[in-house]
Amino acid sequence: MANPYFQFKQFTVWHDKCALKVGTDGVLLGAWAPAKEARQILDIGTGTGLVALMLAQRSQAFITALEIDKEASIQATENVDRSPWQNRIEVVQADFKSYNPTQRFDLIVCNPPYFIDSMKCIDEQRSTARHNNELNYEELLQGVSLLLSEDGVFTLVIPTVVSEKVKSIAAEYQLYPSRQLFVITKPGANSKRTLINFTKEKQVCQKEELLTEISRHKYSQEYIDLTKAFYLKL
Repeated sequence: MANPYFQFKQFTVWHDKCALKVGTDGVLLGAWAPAKEARQILDIGTGTGLVALMLAQRSQAFITALEIDKEASIQATENVDRSPWQNRIEVVQADFKSYNPTQRFDLIVCNPPYFIDSMKCIDEQRSTARHNNELNYEELLQGVSLLLSEDGVFTLVIPTVVSEKVKSIAAEYQLYPSRQLFVITKPGANSKRTLINFTKEKQVCQKEELLTEISRHKYSQEYIDLTKAFYLKL
C-alpha cells in the first residue's frame, strides 16, 4: 500500500483523498516560481495543497489555494491546518472558470491537467485531475490574464511538447514568456516537462535547462540546490 502522506522538512502532505499524489511536477513548480516578493498568490488547482505550502515557506504572501474537487479541497484544508502557515493560506473550493475575486494577484501558479487526447480514467475524480476537459489551456490563460496584476507573473508546469501551443494561446491574452526551464530527467534525454513564467510585458525569454538526476536515484547538484529546503533527505 502506498504511503498516505509525504513528509517534507517543514510540513507534511497527506494525499490519500486526492486523485493525484505528491509528484516532481508540483515540487518543481513550488520551488521555482518567483515567490519571494509576492504578496498575493493564487494557486489554481491546488490538489493536496503542496504548491501553496511550498510557496508559503518561501514567502510572506497570503495564498489562495483554489480547488474544484470537494475531497481534494478538504484534504488541502487539513494539510494547511497542520502546517505552520495556516493563517496565510486559504483553501477555496470553486471552479476557476467562475471564480471572481475582488483582488488581483502578483503571482499565479498552476500545475494543470495535461492528458488532452488520452483515454479518460474510469475513476471520475482522477479523470478530472488528469484531463483538461474541465479547464483547457485557453480558458486557463484567459482567466489568468484577468486576475494577474499588471506587473505580476504567471508560472505553470506543462509537457514540453505543448509549450509552443501554450505560448501562442497566451499571446492572444497579452501574456508573454519571460523565463522557461526545460526539465531533463537523465543525461542525454529530451525534456518532457517545462516550466514557464509569463508576464504582461513583452521581453526576451530567458531559457534554461535543469537536469534532475545524473544516474538512477542520484540527484544532480542543481536539483538538490533547488529543492533542498523541502526534501527531508537532501
